[in-house]
Amino acid sequence: MGPDGWERVRAIRLRALREDPDAFGTTLAQDAVRPPEVWRERLAGGATATFLVRSAGADVGLAVGSPFRGREGAAGLFAMWVAPEARGKGVGDRLVEAVVLWARSIGYERVLLEVADENAAAIKLYERHGFAPTGRTGTLPAPRTHVREHERCLEL
Repeated sequence: MGPDGWERVRAIRLRALREDPDAFGTTLAQDAVRPPEVWRERLAGGATATFLVRSAGADVGLAVGSPFRGREGAAGLFAMWVAPEARGKGVGDRLVEAVVLWARSIGYERVLLEVADENAAAIKLYERHGFAPTGRTGTLPAPRTHVREHERCLEL
């Protein structure tokens, strides 16, 4: 998605935050007040790639590939979300594949992600694509510090 798609990206991101608030580093309150310029800038940056999956005229999946801060040679798979009505239909697979392909094309050595320990469906998805636990763990920022997550890595 490029800067012209900011409204679509914003809409699906806000839906994701409404429906699965414990899955993300930001909150609905934070993202809902971001001005259009911020959304456009995120989509204009050359270091980041945003992917959407559209089905039956609706956006049903979102994922972002971006440098993983503080980890040289690593891309991150961020903001991954699939709408409930599209789960189990391969949307998550297509999003993971898109981010991995993007990371390879840029020349990254690995792709990292963080997933909630209790999100069994997402863990299965990432395992299916070769992401293995790294041993790093943590929690989401307040107010979701109750959510424990772990890091996974795919060596490219």
